[in-house]
Amino acid sequence: MSSWKREGGGPLKGVTVLDLTQMLAGPYCSMMLSDMGAEVIKVEPIGGDQTRKQGPHFDDDTDRHYGGYFHSVNRNKASVTLDLKQQAGREVLLRMVAGVDVVLENFRVGVMDRLGLGYERLREINPKLVYACIRGFGDPRTGASPYAHWPAYDVVAQAMGGLMGITGPDADSPIKIGPGVGDIFPAVQTAFGIAAALWHAERTGQGQFLDVAMYDSILSLCERIVYQYSYTGEIPKPQGTSHPLLCPFDNFPARDGWVTIAAPRDNLWRELCRIIGRPDMAEDPRYMDNPSRVENAVEVRAVLAQWCAPRSKQQIMEALGGFVPAGPINTAEDIFNDPHIPARSMFLRLQHPGSRHSGTFAAPPIRLRDTPSTGARRAPMLGEHTLAVLKSFGYTGHELAKLEEENVIASYSKG
Repeated sequence: MSSWKREGGGPLKGVTVLDLTQMLAGPYCSMMLSDMGAEVIKVEPIGGDQTRKQGPHFDDDTDRHYGGYFHSVNRNKASVTLDLKQQAGREVLLRMVAGVDVVLENFRVGVMDRLGLGYERLREINPKLVYACIRGFGDPRTGASPYAHWPAYDVVAQAMGGLMGITGPDADSPIKIGPGVGDIFPAVQTAFGIAAALWHAERTGQGQFLDVAMYDSILSLCERIVYQYSYTGEIPKPQGTSHPLLCPFDNFPARDGWVTIAAPRDNLWRELCRIIGRPDMAEDPRYMDNPSRVENAVEVRAVLAQWCAPRSKQQIMEALGGFVPAGPINTAEDIFNDPHIPARSMFLRLQHPGSRHSGTFAAPPIRLRDTPSTGARRAPMLGEHTLAVLKSFGYTGHELAKLEEENVIASYSKG
């Protein structure tokens, strides 16, 4: 039986996380903790996390343990299957809680309490426990939202938190952002909250409850709309890729794609005017400072669009790179071919079980020079570490066999 723990280090080495989450937000949060060296025990129902069945899949992968979605956000984790609907399953979880540092869950309000596994019960077993949850509209323990019992997905958080209200090609066409930021940004903030709570627990011996609402998290991401409305009474609307307070700050079509150019500071504007051969605009009162350029943004954009249109993305970047903040709008293919990626080691390549191919994933962007974390490990098969993990919590072979016979747990089998 292979060990479920990874060898190596990281700033969170020694921290053990009991992760009861599924889908994207919770698993992304625990993935971040594992990237920093924490040991994450992913507790799944007997049938597994719903996302195990989602693709994409490699053509030669007939085993289908999981697809790219699951693999991306569940690296480094150990998988334990456990039926929490059975009393024996809940007793297993309570036994594990005594020996971990963090419990993370993203069930709907009241689910853990109805199972007898709410924060107050777990705190009795482990006073130093950090209990974290991610919900659509928060937990009543920290503020009872009128929407507390509403289910939520990424798209709901983007809509209600204000992000869609300022995103779109024009004022009448709100649109969602491509990545699942309604899940991922709450996940990042929860990981930060857990790290802060762990530091407090280490100093005081006292754990605590923390929660992040997806709605709240996206609102904090859209902080600009709050102070804009507070100061002016105006309701910010979608306005394409431009910025209501900065100019130039926009996307422009090139001969072979698009680029983005941001030069709102006056010194950057003068440099941009020099490069595009329009030094007159740097001295023109209509464009000399950022407020004036915002008022005359249509003309500014027209001049830049005219300059960019006949040039390739590479030609534009050869002219602007190093002088003015600008960048090509990359496709996934562009990113795979960008020399920045290998220079910064921004891809992870992990074995995919059941396939001759390796999956490629975005690497953690946080680099700690003196406390690098353990190298990444592929996502686990369902129940791959059930027996090894529970043995480390004191279960005997006889106890495990009985639990497996009663379908309280299940261990991975090659069939």
